[in-house]
Amino acid sequence: MLTPNGQQLMNEFLRLQPQLQQLEHEVFSQLQDVLKAQGVELNAIESRVKTEASLRGKLERKGDKYHSLSDITDLVGIRIITFYTDDVDKVAGIVKRLFAVDWSNSIDKRKAHELTSFGYNSLHYICRLKGDGPLSSIPFEIQMRTALQHVWSAIEHDIGYKGVVQLPPEFRRQFSRLAGMLELADDEFSRLRITMTEYRRQVQSLVKSGKLDEVPLSNDSFRSYLELRPFERLNQRIAAINQAELFPVSLMIFMPLLEHFHMETLGDVQRMLIDNGEDAYQLALSQLAVTDLDILSESVGLQNLCIIHAIRKGEGRAGVLRVFETINGHHPYNEALTDGIMQQIESLPIKNKK
Repeated sequence: MLTPNGQQLMNEFLRLQPQLQQLEHEVFSQLQDVLKAQGVELNAIESRVKTEASLRGKLERKGDKYHSLSDITDLVGIRIITFYTDDVDKVAGIVKRLFAVDWSNSIDKRKAHELTSFGYNSLHYICRLKGDGPLSSIPFEIQMRTALQHVWSAIEHDIGYKGVVQLPPEFRRQFSRLAGMLELADDEFSRLRITMTEYRRQVQSLVKSGKLDEVPLSNDSFRSYLELRPFERLNQRIAAINQAELFPVSLMIFMPLLEHFHMETLGDVQRMLIDNGEDAYQLALSQLAVTDLDILSESVGLQNLCIIHAIRKGEGRAGVLRVFETINGHHPYNEALTDGIMQQIESLPIKNKK
C-alpha cells in the first residue's frame, strides 16, 4: 500500500513517462555511437525505463526514503556488459566524458572484497545529461560489468542465493569457490588478451622485417602476411593474360590447405610461392588463353600455387579436388573443374611432377 507521498511520486512518474523514454533513447544512442567509434568490443548494451510495477514495489518498501522523484536515480537504467575487466574502465572513462557523473551517489562495487560478491562487482554511475536541456534534470544509472559477472549475477538471482536467510556452511563454501574461480577467469582472460596483443605485434614486426622462417603459421600470422600482398605480382601476371580485372576476396579460406601441406611457418608459404610461381602462371595461361574472361578473383594465384604444390607432392587428382573442395565447399562442379585441370596439367612441363 502506497503512502500519500508514495502515491504522489507514482503519479509524477506516470506523467514523466514520455520524457523518461526520450532520455533512455538519447543516452543509449550516445553510448552506442561512441563505444562503436572507439572500437570497444561489447557483449551487450541494454536499456530500460523502470516499470510501474517495479517502482510501486520500491515505493511500498521504502517510500519514505524519497522526497522527490529525482531522489530515485534508476528510473532510467543502462547496462553495459564487456568481455574483459579492463574494458570496464575504458567504458567508465567514456561515460565520464559524455555525461555529468554524480560521484556522491555513484559506487564502485568492485572494491568489495567479499568472496561471494563477484556477480555484483560492477561500476554504478549516476549521471545526467550535460547542459541545461529539458532532460538534464533527470538522473539515470549506468551499470558496467563483465560478461562473467553478469552471468554469475543472473545465476545467483535464479538460484535465490541472496534471498536465503542462512545457507548451510557447505553451500556457502561452494558459492565462494565458484565466485573465486570466475573472478580468476575474468582476470586471466584480460591477461590473455594483453599477451595475445603483444604476440600479434611481434608477429607483425617479424613479417615486416622479412624474418618469415621465425613466424609460426597461424590465422593471425597469415593475416599479417597477406597485408604484404605477397601474391599480387603473380595475380597481376595472370590477369594480364586477358587484360582482366581482379576483384578482392579473403584468402583466409586457404589456411586448411596450407595446414594440410604441413606448412609450419610463413617461410614455408613464401617458398611455395617462389618454387611454384612460374608453374602456377603457366597453368593459368593454359586455363585462360582460350577464354575471354575479363574478371578474376584475387584468389587465382594462391589457388594455382596450391594445385601445383599438390601435384608436386604426388597427391594427384585427389589433391587437386581437395583444393577446390576447400575453397568452393562441397559442390558437384568441383569434379568437373578437377578433371579439366588434370588434363591441362598433363600438357605442362611442371617441375618435379609426380
